[in-house]
Amino acid sequence: MGEEIHNITSAQQGLSDDLPARQRRYFISMMIRTACFIGSIFTPNPFRWFLIFGAIVLPYVSVVIANAGRERNSAGTSIINDAQKSIS
Repeated sequence: MGEEIHNITSAQQGLSDDLPARQRRYFISMMIRTACFIGSIFTPNPFRWFLIFGAIVLPYVSVVIANAGRERNSAGTSIINDAQKSIS
């Protein structure tokens, strides 16, 4: 009765499935950065600074977003484990 039960839904997504999604998020962010940079050339002065700021800040934000998602879940966060604890 004291055996630990593993829940398959708490397993992480495979790296082969996760990597293309992370690359896609990074690519989209870099395309937005490129659009900000090109847009800053053709926009009038007050709005130009917002686009330049976006072009400067987006690489950092893109890396943070692309690297998000591989964090490990803390133990005991699955619904099945919580339900078993409440029954015991």
